[in-house]
Amino acid sequence: MPALTNTNRKILITGANGYIASWIVGHLLQKGYSVCAAVRNESRGAQLLDTYKSYGSKLQLIVIGDMQKEGAWDEAVKGVDAIIHTAAQVNLDAIEPKDIIDPAVRGVLGLLKSAMEYGSSLQRIIYTSSCAAIRSTSPTKVVSVSEADWNDESVKECEERGKEASGLAKYAASKTLAERALWQFYEQHKSQVQWDIVVLNPPWVFGPNAHTITRPEQMNESNKFWFNAIVKGEIFGASLLSSPGHGWVDVRDVAEAHVRALETLEASGERIIVSAGSPFVWQDFIDVANSLSPPPYHILTKGVPGGEAFRAVTFVSDKAKRILGIRFRTMEETTRDILRGLE
Repeated sequence: MPALTNTNRKILITGANGYIASWIVGHLLQKGYSVCAAVRNESRGAQLLDTYKSYGSKLQLIVIGDMQKEGAWDEAVKGVDAIIHTAAQVNLDAIEPKDIIDPAVRGVLGLLKSAMEYGSSLQRIIYTSSCAAIRSTSPTKVVSVSEADWNDESVKECEERGKEASGLAKYAASKTLAERALWQFYEQHKSQVQWDIVVLNPPWVFGPNAHTITRPEQMNESNKFWFNAIVKGEIFGASLLSSPGHGWVDVRDVAEAHVRALETLEASGERIIVSAGSPFVWQDFIDVANSLSPPPYHILTKGVPGGEAFRAVTFVSDKAKRILGIRFRTMEETTRDILRGLE
């Protein structure tokens, strides 16, 4: 399928007020696209409209309400040239695995069914998956994984242990099975549609917010975790030298990857890891934060400088560089910009 080469196009982005999605909206608007920003209610979109008010009518809200409702996306997909699907209903307090897995799968399939039925102008769907769908992020040995890998381990844990499965396994299984459902649907119906798909798999995502914040409490969840680890030294019983032990990426690079996935012909039908490279441990970010010049406003933890780190999982991101031409930000850039945003 042809990639989008004319930026005078309309893009639907789901979950548009989210941390990653709000950056994608900005990148799209900067390139001249018109954006239909899907949110659950108007109050969730108010901040987005304020952040990008200079773009006027190029950004429009569309209220979806309950994404689980049959036909929820029927109207939203009409007249758009592409969809970026970042929305995901995740209940991290779920006891039974099905209570987190089933909504994730239904959410993906509901959008695809609407796209097939009513997306007559659609050319491409970009789906935001996760590296959690590729590999369990708590292995006991050093491994390198690619887009060919799937996190069947977490799915198996949920099948065998049920509600006793770990919260991380339930979350990862939902990501794995939702993405598998997307690929299966596309393979079954691609002869009936004129659009193609691209899947992006980021690991932990850090970086500044698209809108102005002044307090750590206003951060999204991944940045709150980052702030607690780097500034306060709080990691809830984990080790600074082995946790997380897998990949990370700057949110602005993830946003750029989504736009390039829209515009790159060779991305068609690809699953692409979007990871900044080597696996990290919290001590890496702590060391970088303490080496910044001029030093940040915040008093930082020192951690255990010079300690021996265990870096378990490398997410190989060659495709992102080769197909999308992404050049990832450094840990120093991301760290400086997160802390600067809170000064």
